[in-house]
Amino acid sequence: MTSVRREQTIWLARHGESTWNASGLVQGQADGPVLTDRGRAQAAALADAVRQLPIRRLVSSDLARAAETASVIGRRLQLPFADDASLRERHFGAAQGLPLSALAPGWSGIEGERVVDADVRPPGGESLREFGDRVHQFFERLVQCDGDGDGDGDGNGDGDVLVVTHGGVVRLALAQCDKVPVTAMSWVQVPNAGLWSLSSREICPGVLL
Repeated sequence: MTSVRREQTIWLARHGESTWNASGLVQGQADGPVLTDRGRAQAAALADAVRQLPIRRLVSSDLARAAETASVIGRRLQLPFADDASLRERHFGAAQGLPLSALAPGWSGIEGERVVDADVRPPGGESLREFGDRVHQFFERLVQCDGDGDGDGDGNGDGDVLVVTHGGVVRLALAQCDKVPVTAMSWVQVPNAGLWSLSSREICPGVLL
């Protein structure tokens, strides 16, 4: 992943608890899940946690559960947010809406919190390798050209960026910054409303709310 210019920090946040999180269903790119009351409280707590950070840009997945989280944070920071479909969770195809137990390693490529096959996919879904490429391309765009990620050459790269996204994106971004290929990744738990930072020098430990 390209270095972040001017020691800018990219903050990654997972959305608050959704209705499908609470029900134990595979979400993927389904746009049915929205935040629960607990998820909205988590989003508010996350907004309080980042209020003292020098955040100047807010970018979110366009899926409802992430966009709702970003909206809560944006109101607290008095920042608009831009949505980007590249930040969506992995597409789980036919598995979306099924119980999590239906997502076997033959579909997910993950077993025992380890990636065992980066190229398998659920019917109609996305492989981990394809997902990783999408995430990599997003962060390349975010930091290219002028430091503010828009490529307009205005040099307006001061301040941090908060990216509101999904658990899979967080895992992949951290692994890519640590130069761990998707085939060798661990697939650890990523809590709702967790907060992590990426800088040009190091990966900071996750700050969990």
